[in-house]
Amino acid sequence: MPPEDDAAPALDAETRVHERPGDHQDELRLWLRLLTCTTLIEGEVRTRLRERFDVTLPRFDLMAQLVKEPASADAGMTLGELSRRMMVSNGNITGLVERLLEQGLVERVPHPSDRRAAYVRLTAAGHASFAEMAAAHADWIASVFEGVAPDEMRALMHLLGRLKRSAQTAIEVRKNGGRTDG
Repeated sequence: MPPEDDAAPALDAETRVHERPGDHQDELRLWLRLLTCTTLIEGEVRTRLRERFDVTLPRFDLMAQLVKEPASADAGMTLGELSRRMMVSNGNITGLVERLLEQGLVERVPHPSDRRAAYVRLTAAGHASFAEMAAAHADWIASVFEGVAPDEMRALMHLLGRLKRSAQTAIEVRKNGGRTDG
């Protein structure tokens, strides 16, 4: 018979911190709470996209980039632009585009002034498919936040905005060798 500890379910980092709060600072506990929330929500979105639409989250994200920019709707976006926007390598983008091409959801259009480059844009089927996925995605996200009151959501947005600015400042200070003068 295995030891009792081996039979215990694995705990997420936030639960471990909660059980030993003296081991961690509040900032670490907050970071773990944010990470846990992000991981839970992203995992659920990934599962639902796969189960309902047979699409991965990265493919959904790429399609979202293509519909997000009005200027790119007709022309499309280059692989380099998609790579920068999605913060992944050109190789990753190429693989995503290839799968979406196979499904008929995107098309390549020659770049008018650069023979080496091409634009990627959604096809009519891609627009229709994305519209359906985006509507479902919005409903899923709304269901996740169902237990949060509108005033709590506004307060959370405000606080997360402050956290974002604080993180950006910390990054700039590090980049400037500890100086805050930019």
